Amino acid sequence: MTSQLHSVVLVDAVRTPFGKAGSMYSGTRADDLMVRAMRGLLERNPQLSPELIDDVAIAAATQTGDQGMNIGRSASLLAGLPKTVPGYSIDRWCAGALTATTTIAGAIAMGAIDIAIAGGVEHMGNHPMGELMDPNPRYLAEKLVEQDALAMGATAERLHDRFPHLTKERADTYAFNSQMKTAKAYADGKIQRDLIPTAARHPETGWGIATVDESPRPTTTIEGLAGLKTPFRPAGRVTAGNSSGLNDGATAALLASEAKAKELGLSIKARLVTFAFAGVEPEVMGYGPVPATIKALNKAGLKIEDIGAFEVNEAFAVQVLAFLDHFGIADDDPRVNPYGGAIAVGHPLASSGVRLMLNLARTFEEKTDVRYGITTMCIGLGMGGTVIWENPHYTGGTK
Repeated sequence: MTSQLHSVVLVDAVRTPFGKAGSMYSGTRADDLMVRAMRGLLERNPQLSPELIDDVAIAAATQTGDQGMNIGRSASLLAGLPKTVPGYSIDRWCAGALTATTTIAGAIAMGAIDIAIAGGVEHMGNHPMGELMDPNPRYLAEKLVEQDALAMGATAERLHDRFPHLTKERADTYAFNSQMKTAKAYADGKIQRDLIPTAARHPETGWGIATVDESPRPTTTIEGLAGLKTPFRPAGRVTAGNSSGLNDGATAALLASEAKAKELGLSIKARLVTFAFAGVEPEVMGYGPVPATIKALNKAGLKIEDIGAFEVNEAFAVQVLAFLDHFGIADDDPRVNPYGGAIAVGHPLASSGVRLMLNLARTFEEKTDVRYGITTMCIGLGMGGTVIWENPHYTGGTK
């Protein structure tokens, strides 16, 4: 027996283009989206023999129908992995793929496995958020949560209530910048390089190949955002423009022990330092990344000033602003989501954690003076999750 921990690295990560819920993937199954992401990941890493994969963890927030039947195992078989490769499913709602990553990482760190796939899929067109959910009556009868705590848009409005200086104008400006950064990243070819072309079947238009995200709106204006309706509250502050959309898509990441990656000649795009999950009141779900990040920083012996790159999931603009505000980071800090975020490209719930990771890995390649970065996101029912990563390309610098 040994208590030695093994260094865990991100070898590679990919995703399908994200579609609007029920649009370009309306005739495509969720498990087929996941299979395409997994196959694309393996195609990009031909030096890895599939027989060497020790496990597969795939997340979905709604695990029914074509997202059910233990999609980790099911998608592995459908993707053509050897039948000797096991798999399992994960559910931590929006942080599903993030949790798949940390769960796999824990097994690698303790030496139980050497190399594995983590990912997530969400087909919100086939499976609307909350489908078949049956909350226990005690939630309301015993006032464990407020009645609207399960409505994510309502929790975003409550964040505005709690932090009135985080105005709708600030949220709209943040959302506008997310769209502009995404448009620039597309123009510079930075997003497309990690998208796996994916067959898309629409009942009316037939088959096609999706090569780009469907949701970005590069013609967005501040004036247009200001005029949008507030569906979660009359005269509210949360709109479709300063929130992520409802989307379909899948992501996949290859994780390994650093020793195994070097042995096989695999790339090393990021080195996992530590991670943490934390809970908050469900009514202000979006605040979860704050305590999760504090917890992770403490575990790593780091300060927020040590972090040179941030990938924050943009479930709602106010949620990102609350995170930045707590840590004294400017709304338009260039270290934050340099390629834009979920407000522009979309948020297919359980898949999004890996999208953050692949974006951060690209930042690490470009910014060799950045040593540490984080991926963080809020989670329904009042949670947050944060992973701290180290840049393997670091050559020295201030962060």
